[in-house]
Amino acid sequence: MNPATIIEPDWDTGLGLQQITLPQGLLGFESQKHFTLQSNSGEQPFAWLKTQEPSPLAFVVLNPWLADPGYHPEIPDADASFLGIQSPEDAEFLGIVTLKGAGHATMNLKGPIVINRHSGLGKQVILANATEYSVHHPLPVAA
Repeated sequence: MNPATIIEPDWDTGLGLQQITLPQGLLGFESQKHFTLQSNSGEQPFAWLKTQEPSPLAFVVLNPWLADPGYHPEIPDADASFLGIQSPEDAEFLGIVTLKGAGHATMNLKGPIVINRHSGLGKQVILANATEYSVHHPLPVAA
């Protein structure tokens, strides 16, 4: 998609439960295809991306604009087509958070999870402008 058409989504952290299908899985977890995005008011702005398969995997995720207000992701056309995203309003973005011990957390801005808001179809996308971002973008952590 043309980067000029990408806008910050109106991401509501009070999603409750949302079913997400990632046909290609996540990088390193390709066999996991079915997820539930779960949030609760006590943990906002963070949410949990949990597998629906028997293995108990869960990932902490966050709206990438909360980590970098200037975030301007460019979704490759092939990925936008795969997801059925025709306008910026169709896309929801999530960044996977990594906790690295007390007082240190990072988020992957280079390869966000992009979800079609209407279908629940998602994919971890390597951005066309990935060189502008890090897989280890630091997050402020409260002491």
